Amino acid sequence: MTGIKAQYYTKLDNGVIHCQLCPHNCHIKPDKKGICCVRANSGGELYAESYGQLSALALDPIEKKPLYRFQSGSMILSAGSYGCNFSCSYCQNYGISMEKPETAFISPENLVYKAFCLKESGNIGLAYTYNEPFISYEYVLDCCKLIRDRGMKNVLVTNGYVQEAPLLEMLPFIDAMNIDLKSFSQEFYRNICNGNVDHVKRTIEIASKVCHVEITCLVIPGLNDSEEEIENMAMWLSSLSPDIPLHLTRFFPRYKMLDKPVTPRFVLENLVSVAKKHLRHVYMGNI
Repeated sequence: MTGIKAQYYTKLDNGVIHCQLCPHNCHIKPDKKGICCVRANSGGELYAESYGQLSALALDPIEKKPLYRFQSGSMILSAGSYGCNFSCSYCQNYGISMEKPETAFISPENLVYKAFCLKESGNIGLAYTYNEPFISYEYVLDCCKLIRDRGMKNVLVTNGYVQEAPLLEMLPFIDAMNIDLKSFSQEFYRNICNGNVDHVKRTIEIASKVCHVEITCLVIPGLNDSEEEIENMAMWLSSLSPDIPLHLTRFFPRYKMLDKPVTPRFVLENLVSVAKKHLRHVYMGNI
């Protein structure tokens, strides 16, 4: 079995594992995997199969995460693995989130050393991104602790779909998060993402009290682009803090959602003005 023994699970009858990392609460039969495709039941134990298996590694501007109001002008070493606990039909990174890409093993120690060596190039730390980092929980947590020991920063780019206990264990090591709030509609999350918006909102509530948080919403024509929805989203975020930045980004047809057009610029401009009635920092992305 590849990977390492996972955290956050209990054993049930007949060798079944109850994974308690994310709100899906997968009951995983022997020799099967959870919805994320990286947490596997082997011999009645849960393994983090993707531990250290990286599919992407790049030194990026912090603004690319996107984080516009955290360490502006700096660079950050960005690492991704594979798999996701959502199944968004419009996934922009489906080649690594929905498929099994080529990977290379990089230990936490080696990744952190690489990040440290890039300080002279403006690197401030590590960003866990490209695919969903919470499903690589053990690896990300190990890296977070090591990079913090080096006095550098940890950034999560996430869908926010995680249980409260693992979130609270990781948050003391996180400096900033960009959380996807894909819609303010339960129907959208259920039908498009196979998720529940309330769990994402809870993650935002908790994280925004502990670290810097910015929110991204990919605006898809006809699905989540109404003024009412974006205003409700902005009002709710403002109730947490009017200083939470919101990124309204442009949709391009990808993966299984090829029937929708590119988001018109005038739609984004209008929605930005709507959100700005409640939030101080609202940005357009993918323009």
